[in-house]
Amino acid sequence: MNNQIPKLTPITHSWVKNIVSERKYLFDWINQYNSPINLINLKPFRENHDNFENLFKKMGLKGEVFFARKANKCKAFVYAAKQHKFGVDTASLNEVKDCVNLGFDPAKVTVTAAIKNKALLKFLIAHEMPVVLDNEDECILLHQLLEEHNRMIKVGFRVSGFEFQGKKLYSRFGFDSNAVVEFIQSNLGKGKRFYKFAYEGLHFHLNGYSTAERSAALGQCIELSDELAQSGYQTQFIDIGGGILINYLKRKREWTQFNRQLKSSISNEDHKELTFKKHPLGMVKTGKKLQGEPLVYPYFNELNQADFVESILIAQKAEKPLFHHLIDRDITLRLEPGRSMLDQCGITVARVAYRKNDSENRLLIGLEMNRTQLSSSSADFLLDPLFVPQEENAEGRPCEGYLVGAYCLEQDLILKRKLSFSQMPQVGDLFVFVNTAGYMMHFYESEAHGLPLSQNLIVENGNQDVIPDEAYFDYQKKKKGKAIDQLTNISAI
Repeated sequence: MNNQIPKLTPITHSWVKNIVSERKYLFDWINQYNSPINLINLKPFRENHDNFENLFKKMGLKGEVFFARKANKCKAFVYAAKQHKFGVDTASLNEVKDCVNLGFDPAKVTVTAAIKNKALLKFLIAHEMPVVLDNEDECILLHQLLEEHNRMIKVGFRVSGFEFQGKKLYSRFGFDSNAVVEFIQSNLGKGKRFYKFAYEGLHFHLNGYSTAERSAALGQCIELSDELAQSGYQTQFIDIGGGILINYLKRKREWTQFNRQLKSSISNEDHKELTFKKHPLGMVKTGKKLQGEPLVYPYFNELNQADFVESILIAQKAEKPLFHHLIDRDITLRLEPGRSMLDQCGITVARVAYRKNDSENRLLIGLEMNRTQLSSSSADFLLDPLFVPQEENAEGRPCEGYLVGAYCLEQDLILKRKLSFSQMPQVGDLFVFVNTAGYMMHFYESEAHGLPLSQNLIVENGNQDVIPDEAYFDYQKKKKGKAIDQLTNISAI
């Protein structure tokens, strides 16, 4: 490797290491399903959930986890949530239908969709599923439908506009924290406008990753619950949403070094480029001055996962930590983790189609995929991919270059960052992008150019078998049926 290109070494789960070391499977699967493929393993999914449950037990707190389904569309995660007895947070009618088709307890499904149209609300009413309401127009539409069908429904209210350090936290979602209590008191209850709503709790989701802001919002929701209790509205849950940080990288020094070298590269014309054409990744260069920070996920985080949540809950309010206030009021804490539930659950694998130099002599490695198949709101995915050659040292010289995609766009870069390769990649070699299940696989994927979407494959049986996601439900049914038959035969003997 050329030391001039900073490394960003990903944390890699044992199941991924095993697959890469037994690389024959990867080439077989790519040949069978074509490039790219997404490989999913459900073991880390269950492990991540258990870490949150262990935190609740440690604190003596009533807590529930609802997996934020929008982070990945694979139905296998819904199945795993059902089997492991935790909930799912849904953002669309189809996501709700997946839960219903699996026989989910309605109490284990929460609906926080940004747009709740008539079709979605009618479905929720028919299946007696609770919903988190965002605005008055949603309330009006939902109540009209409830009156038409003579039904009641359990509701929560999304809250925003919390005070933090003398300022109001911005959000386009939810009822303002200064108005939500009066709205509930004036509109919910016998003889009132929304008399078919049964109040259950409060919900918020904050942009960014500040634990201090989340602690402030939780404390203010506890105060709101006290105000509501005085009028007879008992808060059963407070849902603090997601945005729970994970840690992608092995070494803090690599993250620090990369950020320092990136800024130097962009600021100084005579410095080597570290991103394609010195892409600033969201920073702004005015003259020789560089402003702002890269608009990327913070890929290295010492405070992450359950520890991140714990830091929110131990913040003090009125000489007591927040979690004690929840316990005192018998309020359940709800989480809606997406990325942090999917930590280490998936990889994306793509095949090399060509090598060439561009008009400015950069080495380009063309992959059989497009940028939407590895894309989120982050300006770049800042992890080193794993290189899996067909033959070691086919061309032994190290080289540097960029991974590019199949769209007919100059800007179809799989990664904007320049990479170092231990040997020249050959046509047919593979690149493995690690820890992509959370938001990277499906959030922006597109079938432009008529190109097919990635095949989603669930890895089972010690990494030797893969099951297409759309067939996973049936696979599990047959597996269970076989197990029942075997037990029956044993009993007969």
